[in-house]
Amino acid sequence: MSERRGGASPAHRYALHQEVRLFATRFSGARASETGVYRITRLMPFDERGEPSYRVEGKGSGVRAVRESEIERRVSPLLA
Repeated sequence: MSERRGGASPAHRYALHQEVRLFATRFSGARASETGVYRITRLMPFDERGEPSYRVEGKGSGVRAVRESEIERRVSPLLA
């Protein structure tokens, strides 16, 4: 089953405004603990490794750029 949704570029697994969970980060220190639910606010170009990237925003966490490998689809607690 594909995770692609309407509105997503064929090269991006996740769509604009989709909620995702940040589960890994390339930052260290205080930002490394900023996991949780984020909303995709922009589909960004591929990074230097050829991986799709996104601009995401979390409640109280601000806006940040992440690679596709750093996020996963958010599953509603009601469906888990």
